[in-house]
Amino acid sequence: MLEEKFTEIEGHRVHYWEGGSGFPILMMHGVGPGTSIVGNFGPVLEPLAERYHVFACDLIGFGDSERKREAPFFDVELWVRQGLAMLDLMPDGNCGVAGHSLGGALALKIASRSPRVTNVLTSCGIGASYKLNDALDSFWSLPADKDELRRAMEAMVADPSSITDEMIDGRWDLLGQPGYGEFFAQMFSPPRQRFIDAAVLSARELAAITARVMMIHGRGDLPCPPEQTTLILAQSLARAEIRLVPECGHNLPRERTDSYLSAANGAFGGA
Repeated sequence: MLEEKFTEIEGHRVHYWEGGSGFPILMMHGVGPGTSIVGNFGPVLEPLAERYHVFACDLIGFGDSERKREAPFFDVELWVRQGLAMLDLMPDGNCGVAGHSLGGALALKIASRSPRVTNVLTSCGIGASYKLNDALDSFWSLPADKDELRRAMEAMVADPSSITDEMIDGRWDLLGQPGYGEFFAQMFSPPRQRFIDAAVLSARELAAITARVMMIHGRGDLPCPPEQTTLILAQSLARAEIRLVPECGHNLPRERTDSYLSAANGAFGGA
Protein backbone atom coordinates (compact mmCIF):
# COMPACT_ATOMS: atom_id res chain seq x y z
CA MET A 1 0.00 0.00 0.00
CA LEU A 2 2.91 2.37 0.67
CA GLU A 3 4.98 3.50 -2.30
CA GLU A 4 8.63 4.50 -2.03
CA LYS A 5 9.33 7.95 -3.49
CA PHE A 6 12.01 10.65 -3.68
CA THR A 7 11.87 14.42 -3.96
CA GLU A 8 14.44 17.24 -3.83
CA ILE A 9 14.46 19.70 -0.95
CA GLU A 10 17.10 22.45 -0.76
CA GLY A 11 19.40 20.45 -3.03
CA HIS A 12 19.05 17.20 -1.08
CA ARG A 13 17.45 14.01 -2.39
CA VAL A 14 14.79 13.17 0.19
CA HIS A 15 13.31 9.71 0.61
CA TYR A 16 9.73 9.18 1.71
CA TRP A 17 6.88 6.69 1.68
CA GLU A 18 3.40 7.63 0.48
CA GLY A 19 0.22 5.62 0.64
CA GLY A 20 -3.42 5.46 1.62
CA SER A 21 -6.24 7.96 1.31
CA GLY A 22 -8.19 10.25 3.58
CA PHE A 23 -6.88 12.94 5.91
CA PRO A 24 -3.24 13.64 4.96
CA ILE A 25 -0.57 13.10 7.62
CA LEU A 26 3.14 13.95 7.50
CA MET A 27 5.28 11.68 9.70
CA MET A 28 8.72 12.68 11.03
CA HIS A 29 11.11 10.51 13.02
CA GLY A 30 13.62 11.14 15.80
CA VAL A 31 17.41 11.12 15.56
CA GLY A 32 19.99 8.58 16.64
CA PRO A 33 22.35 5.92 15.28
CA GLY A 34 20.84 4.36 12.18
CA THR A 35 17.47 6.07 12.73
CA SER A 36 14.99 6.23 9.86
CA ILE A 37 11.27 6.63 9.35
CA VAL A 38 10.84 2.85 9.20
CA GLY A 39 13.11 2.40 12.23
CA ASN A 40 10.82 4.55 14.37
CA PHE A 41 7.42 3.87 12.82
CA GLY A 42 7.71 0.54 10.97
CA PRO A 43 4.80 -1.35 12.62
CA VAL A 44 2.33 1.56 12.37
CA LEU A 45 2.87 2.79 8.80
CA GLU A 46 0.68 0.28 6.97
CA PRO A 47 -2.15 0.39 9.54
CA LEU A 48 -2.20 4.19 9.34
CA ALA A 49 -2.25 4.07 5.54
CA GLU A 50 -5.43 1.99 5.75
CA ARG A 51 -7.21 5.03 7.16
CA TYR A 52 -5.17 8.12 6.27
CA HIS A 53 -3.08 9.52 3.41
CA VAL A 54 0.42 8.99 4.81
CA PHE A 55 3.59 10.87 3.84
CA ALA A 56 6.47 9.44 5.92
CA CYS A 57 9.89 10.96 5.27
CA ASP A 58 13.48 10.28 6.24
CA LEU A 59 15.06 13.45 7.60
CA ILE A 60 17.99 14.83 5.64
CA GLY A 61 21.04 12.96 6.95
CA PHE A 62 19.09 9.84 7.94
CA GLY A 63 17.67 6.72 6.34
CA ASP A 64 17.75 6.88 2.56
CA SER A 65 17.70 10.67 2.36
CA GLU A 66 20.91 12.39 1.36
CA ARG A 67 23.29 13.77 3.93
CA LYS A 68 23.80 17.46 4.46
CA ARG A 69 27.05 18.50 2.81
CA GLU A 70 28.19 21.25 5.18
CA ALA A 71 28.16 21.56 8.97
CA PRO A 72 26.23 21.88 11.17
CA PHE A 73 24.78 18.46 10.39
CA PHE A 74 22.38 18.57 13.34
CA ASP A 75 20.12 21.24 11.89
CA VAL A 76 16.66 21.68 13.41
CA GLU A 77 15.80 24.62 11.16
CA LEU A 78 16.66 22.62 8.04
CA TRP A 79 14.45 19.75 9.21
CA VAL A 80 11.58 22.16 9.92
CA ARG A 81 11.94 23.58 6.41
CA GLN A 82 12.05 20.02 5.10
CA GLY A 83 8.73 19.34 6.82
CA LEU A 84 7.18 22.52 5.41
CA ALA A 85 8.40 21.53 1.93
CA MET A 86 6.85 18.09 2.38
CA LEU A 87 3.50 19.77 3.12
CA ASP A 88 3.68 21.26 -0.38
CA LEU A 89 3.68 17.72 -1.82
CA MET A 90 0.50 16.85 0.07
CA PRO A 91 -3.09 17.56 -1.04
CA ASP A 92 -4.33 21.10 -0.50
CA GLY A 93 -6.24 21.90 2.64
CA ASN A 94 -5.94 20.87 6.26
CA CYS A 95 -3.41 18.24 7.28
CA GLY A 96 -1.78 16.64 10.30
CA VAL A 97 1.78 16.05 11.46
CA ALA A 98 2.95 13.12 13.58
CA GLY A 99 6.42 13.35 15.11
CA HIS A 100 8.40 11.01 17.34
CA SER A 101 11.09 12.22 19.80
CA LEU A 102 12.88 15.14 18.09
CA GLY A 103 10.26 14.71 15.39
CA GLY A 104 7.68 15.77 18.00
CA ALA A 105 9.43 19.11 18.39
CA LEU A 106 9.61 19.41 14.60
CA ALA A 107 5.87 18.68 14.31
CA LEU A 108 5.04 21.44 16.78
CA LYS A 109 7.40 23.92 15.14
CA ILE A 110 5.86 23.15 11.74
CA ALA A 111 2.37 23.63 13.22
CA SER A 112 3.45 27.03 14.57
CA ARG A 113 4.38 28.14 11.04
CA SER A 114 1.70 26.57 8.87
CA PRO A 115 -2.02 27.25 9.38
CA ARG A 116 -2.72 24.15 7.28
CA VAL A 117 -1.70 21.96 10.23
CA THR A 118 -4.86 21.46 12.26
CA ASN A 119 -3.90 18.26 14.10
CA VAL A 120 -0.61 17.15 15.68
CA LEU A 121 0.44 13.87 17.29
CA THR A 122 3.67 13.70 19.28
CA SER A 123 5.09 10.48 20.70
CA CYS A 124 7.79 10.74 23.36
CA GLY A 125 8.40 14.21 21.98
CA ILE A 126 10.90 16.79 23.13
CA GLY A 127 10.83 20.57 22.78
CA ALA A 128 11.24 21.75 26.38
CA SER A 129 14.57 22.57 28.01
CA TYR A 130 15.98 19.84 30.24
CA LYS A 131 19.39 18.53 31.25
CA LEU A 132 21.01 15.91 29.03
CA ASN A 133 20.91 12.54 30.79
CA ASP A 134 23.14 9.47 30.48
CA ALA A 135 20.61 7.47 28.44
CA LEU A 136 20.30 10.12 25.73
CA ASP A 137 24.00 10.98 25.79
CA SER A 138 24.81 7.32 25.19
CA PHE A 139 22.27 7.00 22.40
CA TRP A 140 23.66 10.04 20.61
CA SER A 141 27.19 8.57 20.70
CA LEU A 142 28.56 6.58 17.77
CA PRO A 143 28.49 2.88 18.78
CA ALA A 144 31.71 0.97 18.29
CA ASP A 145 29.95 -2.30 17.43
CA LYS A 146 26.56 -4.02 17.41
CA ASP A 147 26.78 -4.89 21.10
CA GLU A 148 27.23 -1.24 22.03
CA LEU A 149 24.36 -0.28 19.73
CA ARG A 150 22.17 -2.89 21.40
CA ARG A 151 22.97 -1.56 24.88
CA ALA A 152 22.10 1.98 23.79
CA MET A 153 18.83 0.84 22.23
CA GLU A 154 17.90 -1.29 25.26
CA ALA A 155 17.94 1.90 27.34
CA MET A 156 15.20 3.17 25.01
CA VAL A 157 12.63 0.51 25.92
CA ALA A 158 10.86 -0.86 28.98
CA ASP A 159 11.47 -4.46 27.90
CA PRO A 160 15.01 -4.99 26.53
CA SER A 161 13.92 -8.28 24.92
CA SER A 162 11.85 -6.22 22.46
CA ILE A 163 15.10 -5.13 20.74
CA THR A 164 15.40 -7.74 18.02
CA ASP A 165 18.38 -8.76 15.90
CA GLU A 166 16.48 -7.43 12.88
CA MET A 167 16.24 -3.97 14.45
CA ILE A 168 19.95 -3.98 15.32
CA ASP A 169 20.96 -5.20 11.87
CA GLY A 170 18.82 -2.57 10.14
CA ARG A 171 20.38 0.29 12.06
CA TRP A 172 23.89 -1.16 11.80
CA ASP A 173 23.53 -1.43 8.02
CA LEU A 174 22.74 2.28 7.84
CA LEU A 175 25.69 3.13 10.06
CA GLY A 176 27.88 0.95 7.85
CA GLN A 177 27.28 3.01 4.72
CA PRO A 178 30.53 4.56 3.42
CA GLY A 179 31.41 7.64 5.46
CA TYR A 180 28.24 7.55 7.52
CA GLY A 181 29.90 6.73 10.84
CA GLU A 182 32.15 9.77 10.56
CA PHE A 183 29.18 11.90 9.48
CA PHE A 184 27.13 10.75 12.47
CA ALA A 185 30.01 11.34 14.90
CA GLN A 186 30.39 14.90 13.60
CA MET A 187 26.64 15.49 13.74
CA PHE A 188 26.51 14.52 17.42
CA SER A 189 29.90 15.78 18.58
CA PRO A 190 29.93 16.97 22.22
CA PRO A 191 28.72 18.98 24.02
CA ARG A 192 25.36 17.32 23.28
CA GLN A 193 23.24 19.52 25.55
CA ARG A 194 23.12 21.96 22.62
CA PHE A 195 21.02 19.51 20.61
CA ILE A 196 18.27 19.44 23.25
CA ASP A 197 18.46 23.23 23.41
CA ALA A 198 18.16 23.55 19.62
CA ALA A 199 14.81 21.73 19.70
CA VAL A 200 13.22 23.95 22.38
CA LEU A 201 10.03 25.69 21.30
CA SER A 202 10.01 29.40 22.03
CA ALA A 203 7.10 31.12 23.77
CA ARG A 204 6.23 32.71 20.43
CA GLU A 205 6.14 29.33 18.67
CA LEU A 206 3.97 27.78 21.37
CA ALA A 207 1.56 30.72 21.27
CA ALA A 208 1.25 30.40 17.49
CA ILE A 209 0.06 26.78 17.62
CA THR A 210 -3.69 26.63 17.08
CA ALA A 211 -3.78 22.95 16.10
CA ARG A 212 -5.33 20.26 18.26
CA VAL A 213 -2.42 18.37 19.83
CA MET A 214 -2.38 14.77 21.07
CA MET A 215 0.73 13.98 23.15
CA ILE A 216 1.45 10.31 23.93
CA HIS A 217 4.47 9.34 26.02
CA GLY A 218 5.90 6.23 27.65
CA ARG A 219 5.97 6.52 31.43
CA GLY A 220 9.33 4.77 31.50
CA ASP A 221 11.01 6.93 28.86
CA LEU A 222 14.57 7.38 30.18
CA PRO A 223 16.20 9.63 27.51
CA CYS A 224 13.19 11.96 27.21
CA PRO A 225 11.30 11.74 30.53
CA PRO A 226 7.67 12.85 30.15
CA GLU A 227 7.77 15.05 33.25
CA GLN A 228 10.60 17.06 31.63
CA THR A 229 9.21 17.17 28.10
CA THR A 230 5.56 16.45 27.25
CA LEU A 231 4.11 17.50 30.60
CA ILE A 232 6.00 20.80 30.45
CA LEU A 233 5.06 21.60 26.85
CA ALA A 234 1.39 20.77 27.43
CA GLN A 235 1.13 23.59 29.97
CA SER A 236 1.56 26.06 27.08
CA LEU A 237 -0.75 24.30 24.63
CA ALA A 238 -4.40 25.12 25.24
CA ARG A 239 -5.65 22.30 22.99
CA ALA A 240 -3.31 19.54 24.18
CA GLU A 241 -4.44 16.10 25.34
CA ILE A 242 -1.91 13.88 27.14
CA ARG A 243 -1.75 10.10 27.29
CA LEU A 244 0.93 8.43 29.43
CA VAL A 245 1.49 4.78 28.55
CA PRO A 246 2.53 2.40 31.35
CA GLU A 247 5.29 -0.19 30.91
CA CYS A 248 6.64 1.71 27.92
CA GLY A 249 9.93 3.42 27.24
CA HIS A 250 11.00 5.76 24.46
CA ASN A 251 10.38 3.58 21.41
CA LEU A 252 6.60 3.87 21.76
CA PRO A 253 5.34 3.19 18.21
CA ARG A 254 7.14 -0.16 18.30
CA GLU A 255 6.75 -1.00 22.00
CA ARG A 256 3.05 -0.19 22.25
CA THR A 257 1.80 -0.21 18.69
CA ASP A 258 -1.87 -0.54 19.66
CA SER A 259 -1.60 2.43 22.03
CA TYR A 260 0.05 4.49 19.32
CA LEU A 261 -2.60 3.66 16.73
CA SER A 262 -5.36 4.46 19.24
CA ALA A 263 -3.76 7.86 19.89
CA ALA A 264 -3.39 8.47 16.14
CA ASN A 265 -7.07 7.78 15.60
CA GLY A 266 -7.85 10.11 18.48
CA ALA A 267 -5.66 12.79 16.95
CA PHE A 268 -6.66 12.47 13.30
CA GLY A 269 -9.86 10.40 13.18
CA GLY A 270 -12.23 13.31 13.51
CA ALA A 271 -10.31 15.67 11.24
